[in-house]
Amino acid sequence: MTKTPQTPQNATIFAILVSPVPKFDIILVLVYHISMDFQRKQKIEEAITPKRVLLIYGPRRVGKTTLLKKYIKVAKGSVLYTTGDDIDIRRIYESEQRTKILSFVESYDVIGIDEAQEIPKVGLGTKMIIDEYPEKNIILTGSSSFGLSQEVGAPLTGRHFEMLILPLSQSEISMGSFELNNNLDNFLIYGAYPEVLLENDPKKKELILRELISSYLFKDVMVLDKIKSSELLFSITKCLAFQVGNEVSYNEIAKTVGTNVKTVIRYIDLLEKIFVIKRIRGFSKNLRNEISKKAKYYFLDNGVRNASISNFNALENRDDIGALWENFIFMELYKKSNLERKFDNFYFWRTHTGEEIDIVIESDGKLIPFECKWNKDVVKTPKSWLANYKSEALQVVNKDNYLEFLILKKNNSIPN
Repeated sequence: MTKTPQTPQNATIFAILVSPVPKFDIILVLVYHISMDFQRKQKIEEAITPKRVLLIYGPRRVGKTTLLKKYIKVAKGSVLYTTGDDIDIRRIYESEQRTKILSFVESYDVIGIDEAQEIPKVGLGTKMIIDEYPEKNIILTGSSSFGLSQEVGAPLTGRHFEMLILPLSQSEISMGSFELNNNLDNFLIYGAYPEVLLENDPKKKELILRELISSYLFKDVMVLDKIKSSELLFSITKCLAFQVGNEVSYNEIAKTVGTNVKTVIRYIDLLEKIFVIKRIRGFSKNLRNEISKKAKYYFLDNGVRNASISNFNALENRDDIGALWENFIFMELYKKSNLERKFDNFYFWRTHTGEEIDIVIESDGKLIPFECKWNKDVVKTPKSWLANYKSEALQVVNKDNYLEFLILKKNNSIPN
């Protein structure tokens, strides 16, 4: 009888008889479930600070409410949990009456308000509360950075900290390195939204992502900025999806979708503010041949990117694996920086003569260049970069070594 291998986590075993005789062999076939367990690294109890309001930003359906409710269950003292949809709390904040607002919260030690950007004057009212009761723990969540920042930012200047919640990182998925690598295709195609990771059926994953775009990700733009043309918004998003990894030309997009450059820039800015895309600029010392004025845009989630162009084909049937890989690696590096609370600066580097580096991270005063290659390609550091910049060695990230760069430093190693 063959030796029984260890069963990896999240695998189902099927025993297949390969011989009809009494002393038969058994082959164990490991079939991996696509659904995955995960554990958020960010915790409200570690981020909450006296005399400061905690603002939790992030895309819709990424787990902000779950994080808040988890904290509330273990929070000490009396707790108030409400949402921006509550008409009564809207009226209280909108009144701007100090005595009314303070009397509403005076008996609670912990105040959690979900989707706070829906509440008029929430920033001003929260300022009144934290000034009067600095000992209270106040947490506000919001699904759009511009909605929450407009209502909260100015009134709470110097009185708040922020926590950004993104789609799940590789470090937050409860798998070892072997399993993560074995599911790499799924991350590139379907992304890392919690609801998507928990679903087994690929077709249902696609439905979740399509609904996520149409009903949630664009809801903030359509409502908060009163955009009338959803078709134009989708068209611009598609253009960005096809240009992942390249500098974006606003003029080119304007011609493609049939509008003006000003509108394109406005829509792209809104897409970034609702956490659909992330912009990075060209790194430059103002050398004559460097590209510094253009921008590249990455999608915060590969699944959202693929849903925007209706392409969930397997990797072997695609011609955009380079774009998928670069988008995945950029976002994982960005997530890692966010989880480590380092808030590094991200750039790309390119010259008019064609020299380029996909990603440049400015971290703790050091420059770290990354080149994203699906296969084990040999990449030489551009001569102009070497001549003008003192940096760490060029890191070439491929499908065989990528976890070395993505696992959180405090883990000190790739999980086994």
